[in-house]
Amino acid sequence: MQLLDVRYKFDDIDGELMTTDIERILGYRDAVDSSVEIRKVADEMFALSCWTPDFCGALIRAAELTGTFESNPNDPVPGHEVSLAVISPRLFNAVEVDFGGRIWPQLQQQWPLIDYHGIQDVFVIKYQVGQQEELRMHYDVAQVSASIKLNDNYQGAELEFPRQNFSNRDLKVGEMVVWPSLVTHPHRSAQITSGVKYSATIWFELPIVNQQ
Repeated sequence: MQLLDVRYKFDDIDGELMTTDIERILGYRDAVDSSVEIRKVADEMFALSCWTPDFCGALIRAAELTGTFESNPNDPVPGHEVSLAVISPRLFNAVEVDFGGRIWPQLQQQWPLIDYHGIQDVFVIKYQVGQQEELRMHYDVAQVSASIKLNDNYQGAELEFPRQNFSNRDLKVGEMVVWPSLVTHPHRSAQITSGVKYSATIWFELPIVNQQ
C-alpha cells in the first residue's frame, strides 16, 4: 500500500515546490480541470473535464490508505467503495462547493429546471479480478448522477448504458460523464478482465421537500 506523501517535494528541473498528495486531498490543490467544455455524448448524457490526472491518482492512494473498501450487505447493488467523507470530510466539503459553483451551472444550461441541493454522496468504487468484478444493471436514487474515470490501466469494466448505446471507454482520466438519475438511464459496469479499475461516483441530492 502506498501512503500519502506528507513531505514537500522539490522539482529539480525548475526549482518549484511540487504539490503533494496530502495537499491535494486536504487542500483540494491541483484538482480542478476545466480544459474541455461540456459536450453531449448520448441521449440526455454529457461529458466534461473535471479533475486533473494527478489529483485522480492522489485520490486513489488516499482511498486505499483508509483500508475500508467494502460493500454494504443492505445495499441492493453492493460495490467495493469508500466515501470521500470517510477519506476526508474536508475534501467532501470542498468537492460539494466546487461542483455546486463549477459543474452545476453547466448542467443547468442543458437542464434548466434543475436546482442544486448539494451532494448526497461521492465515493470511490474499485473493481478487481477475484473481488468486485462487475456491477449489475441498476439506476440511482438521486437528482443527477455522475461518474469520473480515475485511472485507465485496466481492461474491461466499462460503464455501460444500453438504452443510450454509450460506454465511458473513450473518456480520459479525470473526465466526468453525467446523466439523469432514476428510470431513464439504467447502467452497469461490465466485467473487469485485468488490472484494477477505480472510478468516482457522484449522487447529486434530490430536491428537498418541506413536509411540515
